[in-house]
Amino acid sequence: MRTKTFAAAALLAAASLTLTACGSGDDSNKPVAVVSEEAGSDKAATVLDKPFEKPDLVLTDTQGKKYDLRKETEGKPTLIYFGYTHCPDVCPLTMNNIAVATKQLPKAEQDDLRVVFVTTDPERDTPAELGKWLKGIDSRFVGLTGDFATVQAGARTLGISIDPPHKDKNGKIVSEHGTQVIAFSPKTDGGYVLYGEDATVQDYTKDLPKIVKGENP
Repeated sequence: MRTKTFAAAALLAAASLTLTACGSGDDSNKPVAVVSEEAGSDKAATVLDKPFEKPDLVLTDTQGKKYDLRKETEGKPTLIYFGYTHCPDVCPLTMNNIAVATKQLPKAEQDDLRVVFVTTDPERDTPAELGKWLKGIDSRFVGLTGDFATVQAGARTLGISIDPPHKDKNGKIVSEHGTQVIAFSPKTDGGYVLYGEDATVQDYTKDLPKIVKGENP
């Protein structure tokens, strides 16, 4: 039941180096850097000693409307993830894990929780494409797209690196991006909990009841 706690500066340095090329099939899907974890800890959640500030992002949602991230999620428990719909592995697995766990919450808490998926491949992930993809996972999830530079800058404030989509050695377009999920407190709007790509359905199911209340998992 121990929770990992790290200095935000150390996390920022490590997260900014951790990129995953979803479905690339080469060694680039391995973390470049890993933060040292507390010995014996089996918790997926990393509670930050200094929470991240919510990104100041105004993007476009799946209805083609402007979405002010700070305004729309103010005072709401919020999970933010950066990924792309053409990813064949990490992105859909992460979002499906969260979707399954979310359904275990009471209806009122499900409605209160905001799960935001920000695309790292905006050229292909149009509002319609995002909406179609998310509908197959959980129609309540928010999908956002926009200018790549804007998305990249927003992710950087959370210590998450994103590279422009490019063709891999097999000619497939891939997006290399950090795979962290950041949880924001409804009490402070600060991003105080971090999850890596190894977080499971069970991890989210166990932690979300506390996340929605702004408590430490």
